[in-house]
Amino acid sequence: MSISLIGLPGSGKSTVGRQLARRLRLPFADSDHVIEQRLGCPIREFFEREGEERFRDIEAEVIDELTQSGGVLSTGGGAVLQQRNREHLHQRGRVIYLKSTPEELMRRLRHDTQRPLLQVQDPLQRLRDLYAQRDPLYRETAHFVIDTGRPSVSTLVNMIVMQLELAGALPKA
Repeated sequence: MSISLIGLPGSGKSTVGRQLARRLRLPFADSDHVIEQRLGCPIREFFEREGEERFRDIEAEVIDELTQSGGVLSTGGGAVLQQRNREHLHQRGRVIYLKSTPEELMRRLRHDTQRPLLQVQDPLQRLRDLYAQRDPLYRETAHFVIDTGRPSVSTLVNMIVMQLELAGALPKA
């Protein structure tokens, strides 16, 4: 059983993913953490030094590996930018798009200085641009769309489990 979470930065992929894995008694992996371990430095530092294209190539290698093992996977926000990632995610398990509005994401991320794509003059406009670019790709890749809005993490986990059960992807409790 492989379950991948996709969505914009700040949509809750890592937080929800950890709770979902705990609930389903599955291993949890965060592709960004795996990438940082492999690189031996923070993504932001690598991103600044080597550029986005090189980062996306490494991200694709990691996603290819992680989607071949069972568990819950939290992906980086831009994982869907590469066709091969979208295919691996969609074909090798169930994909949940944690959908949030740019305004909601800005509220969550306003004090976060660790996200390279948001270190710009107008981060809200950047989130709007990312949403416009990536939302169609998230929808193409996902089996389910969960609107994160304001529900608690435990409510989101319950919603995901219910969707997976209804789809026959999990044994009914």
